[in-house]
Amino acid sequence: MAGIFTRIIQGEIPSYKLAEDESHFAFLDINPVSWGHALVVPKTEVDYIFDLSADQLSGLMLFAQKVARAIEQEVPCLRIGISVIGLEVPHAHVHLIPLNSMADMDFLKPRQPRDASEMKLLADKVLQRFQQNH
Repeated sequence: MAGIFTRIIQGEIPSYKLAEDESHFAFLDINPVSWGHALVVPKTEVDYIFDLSADQLSGLMLFAQKVARAIEQEVPCLRIGISVIGLEVPHAHVHLIPLNSMADMDFLKPRQPRDASEMKLLADKVLQRFQQNH
């Protein structure tokens, strides 16, 4: 059975898509650490990020860089942080987190989900920026 991220990529589970190419998919985290928190995944379902081939890993990071640039244009922040944890979902992925302080990277702090209309508006804006830049 396909994992949750594969089901999101295939459109079986709705998401707030930020960017996509032939090998990668990015979407907003519905339970964000900070506003604009995104997940970037390869379309190939591989559990552990370091089990990706060198080409797959470098491709994922280059795609994440493009997504981060688009997020920066829409979410006020000092920079975009990146985190790889890999325990919560068995599909390689990176977290892109808009940062204004070190506390914005704290995965243990209480989350503050946003309204669906706010999420959709941000996703649409980031997707448009991504498409304009690439």
